Amino acid sequence: MKLPRTIRLDPSDEFVFDETAAPGEWAISGAFRFWDRDMQALAGKERQAFRSGLLGLSSFGWSTLVVVTPASQAEREAAVALLARQLVVHLGAPDEATAWAAAEEEIAFAASLCDHPENTLLAVQRSVEEDGIRERFRTLKKREDLVQHSRAFDIVTLEDNDDGDAAEAVDLHALMRGPT
Repeated sequence: MKLPRTIRLDPSDEFVFDETAAPGEWAISGAFRFWDRDMQALAGKERQAFRSGLLGLSSFGWSTLVVVTPASQAEREAAVALLARQLVVHLGAPDEATAWAAAEEEIAFAASLCDHPENTLLAVQRSVEEDGIRERFRTLKKREDLVQHSRAFDIVTLEDNDDGDAAEAVDLHALMRGPT
């Protein structure tokens, strides 16, 4: 079985969201946090959480990306228990049984998103449509043709090009101005 875990490739989540998930937390969609909200009133970091946040279970904070990760049955059950607790504490679920049932559904949905190879990155894009909140999930996979730590550009001086001829000088400013 696989479940999503929060991952941070750069520090941007710290600036994008008010409540940030730590790397390595089990995660779910979290769209239910906006269920009773006036979507037109969302602004700033809260709006960004709505548009692209995935909810970390430990912190109840947001992450832009999650990674498909193997999970044991015990880890799945612990994630359900943690989410049920968070639903009672943060959202006022009426009792543990109700919270547990909702947590089971959310974890099952999160697991359904992980029908990809291990280490696949997932992101979400949310919008409001006539019939409610719409979520679109996308995968980000490492391109196999990329070489680790390869440079985007090689610098070639006028003296050394592949065929031994003097390289042609390029005036970038003139190119940007266009034809005269």
